[in-house]
Amino acid sequence: MIPPPPEPTLPEELLLLALEPQRGRPYCRNRFLEYAMAGAALAELELQGWITEERGQARLVEPLEPPDPLLATLTRSLPAPGKGRRGSGVSATRLVRQAGRQVAGLYLDALVQRGVLRRETHRFLGLLPYHRHPVVAKDLAAQARHRFATAERAGFPDPRSRALAALVSAAGLSRFIGTDRAGRAAMRHLIREQWPAHAVHRNVRRDRSNQSGGGG
Repeated sequence: MIPPPPEPTLPEELLLLALEPQRGRPYCRNRFLEYAMAGAALAELELQGWITEERGQARLVEPLEPPDPLLATLTRSLPAPGKGRRGSGVSATRLVRQAGRQVAGLYLDALVQRGVLRRETHRFLGLLPYHRHPVVAKDLAAQARHRFATAERAGFPDPRSRALAALVSAAGLSRFIGTDRAGRAAMRHLIREQWPAHAVHRNVRRDRSNQSGGGG
């Protein structure tokens, strides 16, 4: 008997929700998706028991690396348990900002290698290259949306669905994933409850503030 495929991790699930299946472009800004991908990796690590959060700091609680090599990449940014002063860790907001691009790139590469996504290279004004990632495994993308819709109807009843919903909202994706106004409001409330999503939200808000104020 062939075993069922493993359940997608939060970063994988988020990517399947965030990309337009046909065109392969994210529904939100690229940078916001990068923040959300780092936040999703942090949330996955917390759900698996590898990290915790204290006063805005992400901290390792296990000395060994996770068996998932993509998640292990992010844990290397954190000090080992018991090192330094009590309660030492890394600012979750800063970690999301600094690790977002790397984390998003690793997961995009991994899903392309697995045949879930396809990488297309385009050129802006015929010069600057950029990538799009259309969904090849459309059944997986449809399943991700179905799971999300089912969790939303149930009020996001479990820690994993609440973490994902908060990340979707923090990145500005909620209006593209078939939610109604009440669902979007519920997702916004979850951001404060979920510290990885709160770190994403702070970075998104900072970028929007800088843009509206003429900053970089």
